[in-house]
Amino acid sequence: MIETRHLRVLRAVAATGSFSAAARELGCTQPAVSQQMKALEHSTGTPLLVRAGREMRLTQAGQALVRHAAAILAGLTAAEEEVAAIAGLRAGRVRLVSFPSGSSTLVPTALAEMRAAHPGTRVSLAEAEPPESVEMLRAGDCEIALAFRYPEVRGADPAAAAEWEGLVVRPLLTDRLIGVVPEGHGFAAAERVDIAELAEESWIAGCPRCRRHLVEVCEKAGFTPRIDFATDDYPAVIGLVGAGLGVAVLPELALESVRAKGAVTVEVEPVVQREVVALTLPDLAHVPAVGATLERLALAARR
Repeated sequence: MIETRHLRVLRAVAATGSFSAAARELGCTQPAVSQQMKALEHSTGTPLLVRAGREMRLTQAGQALVRHAAAILAGLTAAEEEVAAIAGLRAGRVRLVSFPSGSSTLVPTALAEMRAAHPGTRVSLAEAEPPESVEMLRAGDCEIALAFRYPEVRGADPAAAAEWEGLVVRPLLTDRLIGVVPEGHGFAAAERVDIAELAEESWIAGCPRCRRHLVEVCEKAGFTPRIDFATDDYPAVIGLVGAGLGVAVLPELALESVRAKGAVTVEVEPVVQREVVALTLPDLAHVPAVGATLERLALAARR
């Protein structure tokens, strides 16, 4: 097998014309140069150098190898420089996938700080709700996935328990669910409301995971919610509530970025919180750009 260190020595011998001159250029001994050239000729199975008086000249095979060595060593140098830039956060990319309320609250601050601290590292953003975002991470379509899950209401769900298995889980925050009712609603002035008291209301539900959890919480409270509208768009939920078409529960993160026109918020009992995390693969967690992005997301969550 041809080694790059042997190629460097061969190029030095070709450029200087002797083992001793190549040794001086490389900062090693003449016997070391001679030994490495013997090893290279053994690897190739053919002579690469011939002595002509006091000079060493390349054979035809030696000329061909030196010609290719220039490209090989140049490519290796470029690769080393690129890897060093990525390791030093002077280059690289991170593909981030987030659910919408995370995109509008946690992500902007984290990405702005990331760009300020490491302008050479590019972070891109796409949106997907879990479990799709987690599937994208496992499939190699992103390096970090922002995800959430709700506490189990009906006992342990094996599929839900396995969803984050084998991933690096970086906890960010717990996100409380808040009731949203139209202005003028009977509970609009209430400080808090038991969810069972909303049993006769029309409901507006969110993403499939949020919708499923809403049904479970309501059924535990003794009723099945009548869901008249379902949308992943939080401003649309607020708009429907504000128009008097129903009530909803939304995460606090979603309410931070939506103007609640025509709607008011109330605390809901029992208190329900979802766990918001950043996920990555174990090997990716050691990539400097990924680690730095996770840190910025954690800082944004603490604020």
